[in-house]
Amino acid sequence: KTSEDSDKYSVLLPTYNERENLPLIVWLLVKYFGESGYNYEIIVIDDGSPDGTLQIAEQLQKIYGHDKIVLRPRPKKLGLGTAYIHGIKHATGNFIIIMDADLSHHPKFIPQFIEKQKEGGYDLISGTRYRGDGGVYGWDLRRKLISRGANFITQVLLRPGASDLTGSFRLYKKNVLESLVERCVSKGYVFQMEMIVRARQLGYTIGEVPISFVDRVYGESKLGGNEIVSFLKGLLTLFATT
Repeated sequence: KTSEDSDKYSVLLPTYNERENLPLIVWLLVKYFGESGYNYEIIVIDDGSPDGTLQIAEQLQKIYGHDKIVLRPRPKKLGLGTAYIHGIKHATGNFIIIMDADLSHHPKFIPQFIEKQKEGGYDLISGTRYRGDGGVYGWDLRRKLISRGANFITQVLLRPGASDLTGSFRLYKKNVLESLVERCVSKGYVFQMEMIVRARQLGYTIGEVPISFVDRVYGESKLGGNEIVSFLKGLLTLFATT
């Protein structure tokens, strides 16, 4: 049995009010993992969604099996960083995939992430919207400018050497993610970026795969003006401390 055969991929899906999206994202994950033949599990970390996301997840567990759909809910909204810490604790894979449950990240890119990782033995693979045929669909100009601007400011201030820092569609070696999460201080939106910056500082290798990124299919975008302000604040704090 080669090490490739024993590789297992744990997908962490933090959810909050994603009942419309969850069945579709899970179906797509099962489909693309099934077609590519990689061993996987999907860990749903629901933060007490009032819309019944967890009940939907329980139904999905019945359909796809307890080995494939692992439910690790939390009683209330505790934030993204802690959701990952919580998810890693329960992950049985030696690789971890983090992505949004809101369909802005398409599971079809996962086999490409895995192939890229194997190719270069990378510590982490980041999906990038800003290279190759990556792109952003359904974002208005303001959001595009903000996102590009946020990335540009980060590139200038921190020179992390990766082209998409605020994206949250990534594949990590489990032990690498554990060591990064332990060191991360940011919450929310800045967290993704801090992970890349810290990875660079610690000398981890980063591969990139171009992805197309589609804005939320259902519901409003979670990135509001106040989050952009806190993002910039967090960025400046990071800049001051790194």
